[in-house]
Amino acid sequence: MTTQANHPSKYVVREYLERRSQEVKPPPTPEEIRRQLGWGLMMFDQKISNGRS
Repeated sequence: MTTQANHPSKYVVREYLERRSQEVKPPPTPEEIRRQLGWGLMMFDQKISNGRS
């Protein structure tokens, strides 16, 4: 069984921030940021592995 982090790696976050800083649009919502970084999926996977729904 592999252990998953409950947050994106610092490298993924840095890449996201670099891409984001080049955009002219207003910042996305926190939910959209989590979706783009895959954070929500990791949190969902962790809940499943803990037996929670």
